[in-house]
Amino acid sequence: MNRVVITGLGAVTPLGNDVPSFWEGLVAGRCGIGAITKFDTADHKATLAAEVKDFDPKLYMDKSEITRSDLFTQYAMAAACQAMDDSGISGTIAPERMGVYFGAGIGGISTFMTEHAKLLEKGPRRVSPLFIPMLIANIASGSIAIRYNCRGPAMPAVTACASGGNAIGEAMRMIRHGYADAMITGGSEATINALAVAGFSNMQALTTANDPAAASLPFDARRAGFVMGEGSGALILEEYNHAVARGAKIYAELSGYGCTCDAYHITAPQPDAEGGTRAITDSLRESGYTGSERIYINAHGTGTPYNDRAETIAIKKALGAEKAMATPISSTKSMTGHMLGAAGAIEAIAAILALRDGILPPTIGLECPDPECDLDYVPLTARKTDCDLALSVSLGFGGHNVCLAFKKI
Repeated sequence: MNRVVITGLGAVTPLGNDVPSFWEGLVAGRCGIGAITKFDTADHKATLAAEVKDFDPKLYMDKSEITRSDLFTQYAMAAACQAMDDSGISGTIAPERMGVYFGAGIGGISTFMTEHAKLLEKGPRRVSPLFIPMLIANIASGSIAIRYNCRGPAMPAVTACASGGNAIGEAMRMIRHGYADAMITGGSEATINALAVAGFSNMQALTTANDPAAASLPFDARRAGFVMGEGSGALILEEYNHAVARGAKIYAELSGYGCTCDAYHITAPQPDAEGGTRAITDSLRESGYTGSERIYINAHGTGTPYNDRAETIAIKKALGAEKAMATPISSTKSMTGHMLGAAGAIEAIAAILALRDGILPPTIGLECPDPECDLDYVPLTARKTDCDLALSVSLGFGGHNVCLAFKKI
């Protein structure tokens, strides 16, 4: 099978709108959470979110493209453009050998709200003819493919909070098995609006905390729900020999991918974490893991009571208790909030940069450890630690479990 490496990265996040500012924010332990500014929260239980700040789509799209696209597509295009520029791959590959797999958990929900309001207030004739193409979850991958003339496979991954991770893993398989030489992949989400926040709040998934510093609390005994985030992460995956032949900068090798389903419940994780355990062990097996490698895990770590407990169980089962206790783990959602369909992509980037730089981002706010979450979650401040393997875990509603494994090259 072909080896797959990462040669480009792009990011739009609550900590910054490019990879350097995002990474600097993570290492500094900066909190990207604040009061919601996108709508009036007076009647809402949840009033905090991790919003993208100062985003300018005109840096990446012309005016007509912007008016024809939902914000989630704009975020996706921005991250993809950054990743393509970073990779330098343009002009080195046949269009038929490059594809796009880009995830989104929900798609254009803000467009849905806008057009539904028009329907109710002004009638069906006033609904935009662009409503459907702006709404559908595959339009980010399609738009990116059009921009870069990618005529290979182009699809979304729509697996809730695992969407970004699934997109990357499935893109890897396309290259591994010879269907493409390079893929633009990642995830995007833009759901900080009144409807989505109300829906997540009413299912008791969101925290009602008012203090940004004590809101997103993965693995902490005080955790009471996640904080919604938004943004996009993009990666360029490339067949190893193709990358070497053109002298590409290589961040890391994507060496393993585990993908399972709990088949248990639409929102709750399996109590024994069997599905999550298999996703982690599958990714390690594909990576040729021997047991001696130094591992860092970027956890899904949502800050919900059930997720963090189940994920801890999965890590212990996958690595064995002794190895698990010696493995540093962190949840960058403590700083970015939960970016939903973009989370897996952004957290994969965090794992890659941790591996590259030997710096592990912290789990900020972790001041009251939960006795049931008793592993090393790199609390409060970043840590200098060299690792051989970095894992990124993503778990989604519907029981979707993903683990990506990256190693130095």
